[in-house]
Amino acid sequence: MAEIQLAIEGEDAMPTAGYAYAATEALLAIPGISGNYAVNSDAPEREGVTATVATIVGIVGGAIAIAEQIRKWYQEYKAKQSGKRIEKVLIVGRNGRRLLLEDATLEEIRQILES
Repeated sequence: MAEIQLAIEGEDAMPTAGYAYAATEALLAIPGISGNYAVNSDAPEREGVTATVATIVGIVGGAIAIAEQIRKWYQEYKAKQSGKRIEKVLIVGRNGRRLLLEDATLEEIRQILES
């Protein structure tokens, strides 16, 4: 299985002082997803905003169930009211197709996961 990548941008995205903020770790903690992440050194930094790239190397279970969990994860972190939050998440499928999660449907996310 080829890798699927998610670029996560925001105040709650980047590892700092030896630990990762909740957003990236929570994504990779979703049951059925295995992967890792790194700081995106290619992204231009704005004050207080950083980016990580999470790489999903394995998906166990149905793509629709994982799509639902990714959408739920995004909505929770996008709406976070207490302090830091993510600003933008871009998912890149194995075939290079890109999708912003902002207004993505479950079907669109599923298609990316399966492509």
